[in-house]
Amino acid sequence: MPNAVRKTISLPPDLARAAEQMAQAEGKTLSAVVQEALRKVRAEYFEQELDELQDYWSRRAKDRGILTEEDLRRYLKA
Repeated sequence: MPNAVRKTISLPPDLARAAEQMAQAEGKTLSAVVQEALRKVRAEYFEQELDELQDYWSRRAKDRGILTEEDLRRYLKA
């Protein structure tokens, strides 16, 4: 990875062992295992944030009587 940034992190011994075992079992480097884990956590975070935004705007629309796409079209024309 040509543009990689080196960082030093600390892990509890049990988590470090588990990560090393995963890396060995999957034939990956420890760095690759940590990168994959962080990507998954980041994706879950953004998915949760999107769900919360959708819930918020769905409630706002429902409060205004917008229940269908046709309702939304009428609302936007007004």
